[in-house]
Amino acid sequence: MRNGPLFRLGIVIVLGLTLAGCGGTTVAQNTELILLEWSGYELPEFWEPFEAQHPEIEPKYSFFAEDTEAFSKAQSGFEFDLIHPCSSYWKLYVDAGLVQPIDTSRLSNWSGVYESLASQGNFDGQQFFIPWEWGYESILVRTDLVEEVPTSWADLWDPQYAGHVAVFDSGESNFVMAASVLGIDPYAATPEQVEQVKQKLLELKPNLLTYWTDYTEINQLVAQGDVWLAGQAWNDAYAALYDEGYEVEYLNPEEGRLGWLCGFGISANSANVDLAYDYINAALDAQSMANMGNAYYYGVANADAVPLLDPYFVELMEMGDPSILNDTVFYQSLTDEQRELFATIWSEVKAGQ
Repeated sequence: MRNGPLFRLGIVIVLGLTLAGCGGTTVAQNTELILLEWSGYELPEFWEPFEAQHPEIEPKYSFFAEDTEAFSKAQSGFEFDLIHPCSSYWKLYVDAGLVQPIDTSRLSNWSGVYESLASQGNFDGQQFFIPWEWGYESILVRTDLVEEVPTSWADLWDPQYAGHVAVFDSGESNFVMAASVLGIDPYAATPEQVEQVKQKLLELKPNLLTYWTDYTEINQLVAQGDVWLAGQAWNDAYAALYDEGYEVEYLNPEEGRLGWLCGFGISANSANVDLAYDYINAALDAQSMANMGNAYYYGVANADAVPLLDPYFVELMEMGDPSILNDTVFYQSLTDEQRELFATIWSEVKAGQ
C-alpha cells in the first residue's frame, strides 16, 4: 500500500523555531529566510538544491491552515520573505501591495513551467506569483454502490443519490460548481444569476448527507459507504482510496473538473530577495517538484518534472497529457467583494434561507 498524502488544510504541525508575529516593515536580518507556508511543505526534499546552495541557511516556517489565515497574517504586518497562497487569493495580495513583481529571468527552472499555469500569476503584465502545485476537484464515486455512474456535476442533484451525496464546505467551491452546471460565469455573475446559483444550491440540499471539511473525513465517509458521491473531492483522496482497494472512480465531468493552483510570492518588504529567488528556483527544480508530486499526488507546475513522477501516479491522474490543464476549470483570483459574496451565499444556503 502506498502512503497517503497529507491533508493540505489539516492540523498545523509547527516544526522548527517559533516565529514571532510582530508587526514591521522589513525582515530584520538578511541571513534568514522566513516562509508563510502550508504544513507538510517544509520537507527538505522539496527544495533540496537550496540547501546545497546555502548550507548555512535554515529556512524558518510559520504555518497556516487556510488561505484566509495567511492573508490576514500578511496584512497584519507579519514579517516574511516568501508566502505560498493559492490562486484565489493572489490578486488580493497584489492589490494590497503585499508582494513584489518577480523577475522570471532570474529563475533557471522557469522555462519548464506550463504557460497556462504561469499566466494565472501574472497581473498587468508582471509576474507576481510562481505556480508550484495544483490539483483537481471532482466527483469521487463509489462505483459498487451506484446503479449508474454520473457524467456531470448536474448529477449531484439526481434523486437516485438522495442522502448519499457530500460536498465540500466551501462557499467559493460550491458557487463555482453550481454556476458551471447552470452555464453561468461565476466571476461575472449578475445579481439575477447570483440568485439562480443560490436557488440551485438550495435544491441540492435534499440529496446531501453532510458537508465534508477535511481529507480524513471524506475518505472515511466514502470508505464506509455512507457517501456514494463526494463532490469537489481532491485527487489525493481518490488516489488513497484507490490504493486501499475501494471501487472508486474519479470523474471528468462534462463541464470539466474544477482545479486549484498554489504558488510562491515574494514579500514587498523582504530584505532577503536573493535568497527568496534561490528558494523558488530550488522548488521549481524538476526533481524537487517530482518529490512533491510523488509524495502528495498533486500536479506539478514544471513539465520537466513529469518524466520523474511515478508512472502509476501519472496514469492514475492523467498527468502525462498537458491538454488536461486546458480542460480543467481553475479557480480565479477573487476580489474582496466576491469572496464575501460567495461566503454569504453559502451561509444562507446551509441555513436554508
